[in-house]
Amino acid sequence: METLSSKLLLRDPLPVPCVQELVKSSLSTVPLRYVRPDQDPPFEFTDASAEVPVINHGVSDVLIENVKSGIQSLFNLPMVEKRKLWQRPGDVEGFGQSFVVSEEQKLNWGDLFGIFLLPTYLRKPHLFPNLPLPFRDDLDAYTLEMKNLGMKLFDLMAKALEMDSSEMRELYEEGVLSTRMNYYPPCPQPELVMGLNNHSDASAITILLQVNEMEGLQIRKDGRWTPVKPLPNAFVVNIGDILEIITNGIYRSIEHRATVNSTKERLSVAMFFTPRLDGEIGPAPSLVTSERPALFKRIGVADFLNEFFKRELNGRSYLDVMRIQEE
Repeated sequence: METLSSKLLLRDPLPVPCVQELVKSSLSTVPLRYVRPDQDPPFEFTDASAEVPVINHGVSDVLIENVKSGIQSLFNLPMVEKRKLWQRPGDVEGFGQSFVVSEEQKLNWGDLFGIFLLPTYLRKPHLFPNLPLPFRDDLDAYTLEMKNLGMKLFDLMAKALEMDSSEMRELYEEGVLSTRMNYYPPCPQPELVMGLNNHSDASAITILLQVNEMEGLQIRKDGRWTPVKPLPNAFVVNIGDILEIITNGIYRSIEHRATVNSTKERLSVAMFFTPRLDGEIGPAPSLVTSERPALFKRIGVADFLNEFFKRELNGRSYLDVMRIQEE
């Protein structure tokens, strides 16, 4: 198992301030490094009446509420306790930030806690066992529920695509499940910043829970940004880059971002589904035909993730690197 975990050589991000602590100083203006002129204005978007399809998920409301409460408590820990769960040199897990690759880079108005959950041998001994109870047990149960839900979704997608179901299951039954918990504090100038800049996920799918049902998630649709209104105890399922590669472009990864507001913090938790680390990704053989040749290169899963985490988040730019260029 150590051989598999050592395949992940994710570049540790440069250290950045904790935004949750920053706002405690009662700022009236935003520090220059958080001002994002490189992003579309956060509050110019299409009519919010555009609807996202809703289906039932079957996960216990009680468990969801317990996880929500646990995440809020986790971010409210005293700083001295958070430091025990902070990112270590050479690691991307724990409290901190991701995708910060230069001192000049613009920063997002938010903090995160990231951790690998499945397979269990990927769990760091200084992180998961030291999460506060009962949140640790609730997160363990929630992880298993997410795994079951994710596998159901993969089976349904394989059926819809008329692809060999074993092609999909072989990728994900022993796959990686990781989480990113996000905390976006109120901002004195929310129109100038981004909670999380525009990007698509590296994952196959991402199952997102909007913890305190504050608006902020936006998806890019037809070239414009559309807000996704939170529904009580509902999940948002995003398609990531890996699924676009595996389906040979039939399912497209969704570009999205997170905005903030001036009055109340926003919390969310994303579960990322990725194929097994010793596997390969590329267009599924059953979806490659003479009429639709392979659109993407083949690459090892660990190599794909290692390369993804070396970069600043920037739209769907890494997916473009994976495309087969026509001569």
